[in-house]
Amino acid sequence: MKTIDELLDEGVAGKRVFVRADLNVPLDGTTITDDGRIRAVLPTVARLAGAGARVVVASHLGRPKGAPDPAFSLAPAAARLGELLGADVAFATDTVGDSAKAVVAALGDGQVAVLENLRFNAGETSKDDAERGAFADRLAELADLYVGDGFGAVHRKHASVFDLPARLPHAAGGLIATEVGVLKKLTEDVKRPYAVVLGGAKVSDKLGVIDHLLEKADRILIGGGMAYTFLKAQGHEVGASLLQEDQIPAVQEYLKRADERGVEFVLPVDVLVAPSFPDLKTKAPANPETVAVDAIPAGQMGLDSGPQTNRLYASKLADATTVFWNGPMGVFEHPDYAEGTRAVAQALIDSDAFTVVGGGDSAAAVRILGFDENAFGHISTGGGASLEYLEGKTLPGLAALED
Repeated sequence: MKTIDELLDEGVAGKRVFVRADLNVPLDGTTITDDGRIRAVLPTVARLAGAGARVVVASHLGRPKGAPDPAFSLAPAAARLGELLGADVAFATDTVGDSAKAVVAALGDGQVAVLENLRFNAGETSKDDAERGAFADRLAELADLYVGDGFGAVHRKHASVFDLPARLPHAAGGLIATEVGVLKKLTEDVKRPYAVVLGGAKVSDKLGVIDHLLEKADRILIGGGMAYTFLKAQGHEVGASLLQEDQIPAVQEYLKRADERGVEFVLPVDVLVAPSFPDLKTKAPANPETVAVDAIPAGQMGLDSGPQTNRLYASKLADATTVFWNGPMGVFEHPDYAEGTRAVAQALIDSDAFTVVGGGDSAAAVRILGFDENAFGHISTGGGASLEYLEGKTLPGLAALED
């Protein structure tokens, strides 16, 4: 695929460059609580603007229902992008309507504009090729060139990700080039021992990547809510913990295959339990109890890994040469249940491995818990995209950027 370096060598001054970014940042009202994704695309936007391009940035945010919804406006993200650029950023209050056309037409060389949330138009996410294509046609009228740099969306067959690049000369932005380069280190000629840490709520979200990693990884550590389905599959009672009973046969098959292939599965040995989910708004003390995984009381739910598990996981990561981590170990947003996630992050930092934090909640946890982002080899901007890449799937947004 063509790179942004090649595009800049060809010259972009005076040209309208459509940058498909991922500005899907978490909001508390209109306050951005984590601007990592905005900062990640900043170098691409700055380079294009610095070369005299008229930069049109577009993204989705959240999951509006194909119509405008003030709760999902990109206005806060546009304002933050301007702060980080140190320059005014114009904002269009629609995607392809009168405001978008006027804002883009008013751009001068080196100036930047942000369009309103692409998902305010039903054509962005439509399953109908014609409807999606019609929206892509209207977006194409706003630009001369296309730069794909929204890695967090490349696994979606959406108009701005998949259809629009076919309508304009296109290139991959710096963020996508970096993300793909890192993921190749996890899939091609991997330096071993290769350890993978998987957490998060649902085991069903990770089955595909586990299936693929059984052919790649040396060691798979399981935590978070998904761990309780594994524990149940081993015959443990899990009380009121999150459980996907329908996935138990698949989990048992994976455990059997891992044993046959010599892949080590590491599961919690102790957990923190409480009768109810914690209050994440007030952060009121939860007073959890630590119990062994074979002694989870009925009516109690597991909400974090325990201290023995944290030490075990740190020891299993200490000798790794490559580590990929996706998904928190517990309800890290509450201080009483953050220690498992904190312990994994610290273990990655303490190891000499090439470490990759696979986006989503893991990346958010690293920032919320106060870790230095530079202490990790790479923090991805796309959890879902990273997982699908590791599953060996073809990602529509990457395929669209191929020449």
